Amino acid sequence: MKIFTNIKDIKKEVRQIRKKKLTIGFVPTMGALHQGHLTLMKQAKEKNDLVIISIFVNPLQFGPNEDFQSYPRNLKNDTRLARNAGVDIIFAPPVKEMYHNARTFIDMPNLTDKLCGKSRPGHFRGVMTVVTKLFNIIQPNIAYFGQKDFQQALIIKKMAQDLDMNLEVKILSTIRETGGLAMSSRNKYLNITQRLHANKIYHSLLKAQELIISGDKNYNKIIRRIRSTIKTIPKSRIDYIKIINPETLEDMKWAENKKILVAIAVYVGKTRLIDNIIV
Repeated sequence: MKIFTNIKDIKKEVRQIRKKKLTIGFVPTMGALHQGHLTLMKQAKEKNDLVIISIFVNPLQFGPNEDFQSYPRNLKNDTRLARNAGVDIIFAPPVKEMYHNARTFIDMPNLTDKLCGKSRPGHFRGVMTVVTKLFNIIQPNIAYFGQKDFQQALIIKKMAQDLDMNLEVKILSTIRETGGLAMSSRNKYLNITQRLHANKIYHSLLKAQELIISGDKNYNKIIRRIRSTIKTIPKSRIDYIKIINPETLEDMKWAENKKILVAIAVYVGKTRLIDNIIV
């Protein structure tokens, strides 16, 4: 496995890969790898000749009072996990390498100002900008994202279509811990008691799914049901609970035979957790 830290060197490597007409599967990450990341990498390995991942904690997607400085970083452990997952190349640049006097940003009104974008202004502009740079550097055939970050994955998929990027964006199912909590690097912030209570997030989504499938058309009642469950989590604070159209992220009105996204963001203590389910 090779590790690159500067853009010039990895672009040279990618050119050699392209000359051999090999396909590249790409998994962008901020490190602190967990089984969710590794599942994406293993899927990329099955479907492509080579797998490249990025490990880059992107400052542009953190707000002024968020956890950029404390975000978990362990390149040695990430390297070991990536190697075991069959990754061929890691791109782990420093911040100065990615943003040397950069003044260009990517944004997408309408999709980026809802849900997480509403409570984290500028977050998705930072995500879209860094992912565009990474796509340009790595030139992947397929890029892989997890459904847990549904809004992010949807925005990136739409961005790739709008800008005619020559790649496919795949969104894979959320990987969960034993109790149902969606795997996330930020789960490391939770203590044992908080982890147990945080399982209620997924359980509330399952109950919402059950009610919707049964034909319950009162979405406000379903949201209240979810809210009552989440409020039993000690020291929790709800950011949003939404039942929405998974293509537009607009509030959903009852319609049979259509997909519905139930999405939640909640603070457990100081840790912000997100989850969703598609019905």
